[in-house]
Amino acid sequence: MPPAVNSRTEEVLGRGRPASLSAVVTIVDVARAAGVSKSTVSRVLDERLPHSNSATAERVRQVAAELGYVRDPLASGLRRSGTNTLGVIVPRLTDTVMAMLYEEVVAASGERGMFAVVATTEDQPDSETLAVQTLIRRRVDGLILTTARVGHPAAQGVPHALALRTDGIGPASLGDDELGARLAVRHLIDYGHRRIGLVGGPGYASSALHRLKGYRLALQDAGLPADDDLVCGDAFSIEAGESAGRILLGRPDRPTAIFAVNDNTAIGVMAAAHALGLSIPDDLSLVGYNDIPVVSRLPVPLTTVRVPFRQIATNALDLLNDARRDTAPRTLVTPPTLIPRRSTGPAPRSS
Repeated sequence: MPPAVNSRTEEVLGRGRPASLSAVVTIVDVARAAGVSKSTVSRVLDERLPHSNSATAERVRQVAAELGYVRDPLASGLRRSGTNTLGVIVPRLTDTVMAMLYEEVVAASGERGMFAVVATTEDQPDSETLAVQTLIRRRVDGLILTTARVGHPAAQGVPHALALRTDGIGPASLGDDELGARLAVRHLIDYGHRRIGLVGGPGYASSALHRLKGYRLALQDAGLPADDDLVCGDAFSIEAGESAGRILLGRPDRPTAIFAVNDNTAIGVMAAAHALGLSIPDDLSLVGYNDIPVVSRLPVPLTTVRVPFRQIATNALDLLNDARRDTAPRTLVTPPTLIPRRSTGPAPRSS
C-alpha cells in the first residue's frame, strides 16, 4: 500500500498529478514545484558542487525532499558521457584470490569516485566474451580483466586493463610471479632441499607460466638439475593440488619439498601428504603462493608468497586511465614478499 501523502505534498505536486510510489519524481517536477529552472535544480542537488545556503537553494532542497526526488547517478553520469562504473571480470568468486583482488578494486575505485561491478566466466573464453559484451551494454567506463590468456588479445575496442595475468599484448598490472617463485624455491634450497617438486597451474595463465620459469631459474642459480618428473599439475584448485601431490609423493624417489604455484593447490598437497602418512614439515616442506587468509590458520601454517593485491588493483586503475587516453600499453609489475611459516624446515637427513 502506498504511504500516506500529506497535504503539503499534494499542494507541491499540483496540476492534479497523483502522488504515488509509481509516479517517479523527475528534475522537471522539482523545478516546476519550486518555480525555478531545471539547471538551477541540477546545480543545487549536484553533490560535487559547492553547497549553497541561498533561499532559492534551500527551497529547491525542501521541495525535492517533500516530493521524494532521488538523484539518478546513472542518468547524471550518462550526461557526462560516462557512468563512473567499472566492470571487473574474474574466473570465479569462489576463488579466494579473485575475491581478494575484487575487494581491492572496489576499495581503490571507490576512492576515485567510481563503482565496481563484477562478472564471472568460469575461465571460459566464450563466457568472457559474453561478459565483456554485457558490461559494455551496461555502459561501464572500462574493464579490468583477470582472465587473460597468453597470446590471445582481450577485450579489444574498449578501455581495459589486465590484472594478475597478462596476454603479453595489452596493459597489465601484475605481481612479479617469476621473482616470487625464485624466493619460494630459494627458501627451500637454503633449508638444504635438493629434490624440489612443483605443482603448477594452467598453461594458458601467465601467472602459472612465470612461476614455473622462476622455479627453474632458482634451481639453475643453485646448480641443481631441473627434473621434469618433479613437475605436475594443470589447475589452480585444491582437487588439482591433491591429485598432483599424490603423484609426486607416490614416487619412490619423492621430493622432500614442493613449491605449489597457488595456495589452493598447496592445501591439496597437504591433503595428499596426510593421506600418505607424511608429516609437514618433517617429511615434506611446502610453500604456496598468494597468502590467502586461511593459510595462516591451518593446523600447520603455510609458508607462502604474499601478493600485493592493493597495489595491483591501484596500478590497474592507472592503466585504465592510460587506455582512456589512448596511451601506449604498458605493464606494471609489483614485487611480492615471502612469508615463512611452519610448513617449511630442514631437509630430512636421509635425503
